[in-house]
Formats: sequence, structure tokens, C-alpha cells
Amino acid sequence: MLQRIQTLYMLVSAILIGLLFALPFAEIAHNNQLFLFDIRGIVRNEVVEENGLAIAAFIGIILILHVVAIYMFKKRILQIRLLVFTILLMIGLFGMFYFFTYYAFRGADVSFKLPVAFPLVAIILDYLAIRNIGKDEALIRSIDRIR
Repeated sequence: MLQRIQTLYMLVSAILIGLLFALPFAEIAHNNQLFLFDIRGIVRNEVVEENGLAIAAFIGIILILHVVAIYMFKKRILQIRLLVFTILLMIGLFGMFYFFTYYAFRGADVSFKLPVAFPLVAIILDYLAIRNIGKDEALIRSIDRIR
């Protein structure tokens, strides 16, 4: 299982998504107040201003789908479908990041942190995993034709 490069791509992608639970996404400066945007939502002085339960659930679903896809190495077509679905969910996660940072604060200064780029890197790694799973599937089908 771990000897396949696509499994390593999916594992690194899952680790990056898992890091989103621990790292802040952005800092928002509005009306001389500093807000922190992380997995809890938008927080000011350890008081939650906007609840981030939707983002936490979304990231949790993406993480679970990555782990499930890693263990579905015998069902390559289903593994590809799960990864395509996680890519779509990660694109939606970008929309949620934008929504949470800009919907409540008009004209605020937003300073995004490095973890906001983790889903983009995970999308690229998932795409590479899909390509390698497709190559494996093509190889298996060509070997079956020879028999």
C-alpha cells in the first residue's frame, strides 16, 4: 500500500488537511480590532465572534475521505472518484474561506496565513495521485488483455 507513489501523495495531502485543524487561516483587522480566523471561526480575545463549525465539519469530511481513499487501494476506480470528490470539496473550502473572511467585515484588512494554501497543494497532490492510479489501472487492464 505505502509502496505506491499515489498513496504517498494522498498521505501528504491528508496531513496537510489535518494541519488545518491546528493552524490559523488569517488575521483580520477591522475598526482597530484584530480578529483571528481559525478552525473555531472568527475569534477576538478568545471570544468566538463567528462560529466556524461549518468549516471544521468541511475539513473533517475532506480528511475522512482522504483516509478512506488511502485504504481503497484495491478499488482503483472508486479511489479516483473519491479523490475527484475531495478536490471539489477543497474548491468549496476556498469559497468558505473567502466567505468567512469577507462577509462580515466590509473594508477590512485581511492577512492570510500559509495554511490557506494547504488545500491548493492538496488539490495538486490529489491530481497527481489520480494520474498515477489511472496509470496503474491501465497497466492492470493491459496485463489482463495479454492473458
